[in-house]
Amino acid sequence: MAIYSPTSALVLHDIGSPLKLENITLASLQPNEAIVEIHATGICHTDLSCMSGVLPAATPNVLGHEGAGIVREIGSGVSHVASGDKVLLSYNFCASCESCIADHPAYCAHFVPLNFGGSRPDGSLCLKGTQDEDIHSNFFGQSSFSRHAIVAANSMVKVPADTDLRLYAPLGCGLQTGAGAVLNSLGVTKGSSLAVWGVGPVGLAAVMAGVIAGAKAIIAIDLQPARLELAKSLGATHTLDGGDENVVQKVVELSKSNGVNFAVDCTGVPKVVENMIHSLGTKGRGCTVGAPKPGAVASIDIFAHLIHGREYIGSTEGDCVPSKMIPFLIEQHKEGRFPLEKMIKYYEVKNFEQAFTDMAAAKTVKPVLVW
Repeated sequence: MAIYSPTSALVLHDIGSPLKLENITLASLQPNEAIVEIHATGICHTDLSCMSGVLPAATPNVLGHEGAGIVREIGSGVSHVASGDKVLLSYNFCASCESCIADHPAYCAHFVPLNFGGSRPDGSLCLKGTQDEDIHSNFFGQSSFSRHAIVAANSMVKVPADTDLRLYAPLGCGLQTGAGAVLNSLGVTKGSSLAVWGVGPVGLAAVMAGVIAGAKAIIAIDLQPARLELAKSLGATHTLDGGDENVVQKVVELSKSNGVNFAVDCTGVPKVVENMIHSLGTKGRGCTVGAPKPGAVASIDIFAHLIHGREYIGSTEGDCVPSKMIPFLIEQHKEGRFPLEKMIKYYEVKNFEQAFTDMAAAKTVKPVLVW
């Protein structure tokens, strides 16, 4: 076995239990896989949701889906990267279903099993624990809460050799989701109004994307004053307290019309979704990227929705093609239009417990584990 196996990883043994930093062993590669030496991994709210049971996850498991690292070995079927290449990791997709062929891989017909199934497509597991027990992985095709990870070919995006892996690791999920919701799913136009409901890392990426799109009014809504201040520094023109009982009315007033042109919900909270829809003006378009527990339901005023011609859609991964969106966001950052460093705090992997605690307590907007 190569020098990277055994390696270390954060293992979730039971839903609701803390992660443990342990040694694991990697299986041999399949043709469509690579071994990536992970240098940094962003912590996403989806990781927390799987750890707590809000979203499905088999145990024991290695999570993590905003990885960045260097390719150390490739399978025989991998051709777009080579050993030694730097890569950012994103979600997995089949590349052959109707949605993938139409350039919408975020809506892959096999998205759930490929990203949440906990195993390879053939059902096999590729990690072993210290007692030779099987460990689920392949989370978003990567399970990058690990020093070395077996990564699906479609989850890898090659980036230039001078790429700062620590800085750009979060682009693979949360930040491309927020940016893509604005630029792809909503299609925010120059001079329009945009309301962002919930300005955690995804919402802050949406705010920055609103600036890129040329929105004239960008209204950030949240319960955390510090995050509203951060949103303002990233381009929000107005901020509102999400707990204000008149928040919808205030959003409408700030739109200078009968409601905003565009809105994005980054919370998945039914009441927030309802408020977002109610804040839309004529022909207003809103979307949700926040993922609640399956079965959550929001209600709408059907007549108001009808007469105003409103639209409400869902948005997975911001409808992004990672191989296109990730290089685009890197370029936008270099031009000073996507200053993601303002929301990031780095933690050595030995301090992972503090990173998760700080994120859960909203002390850190975007923690990144450095391996």
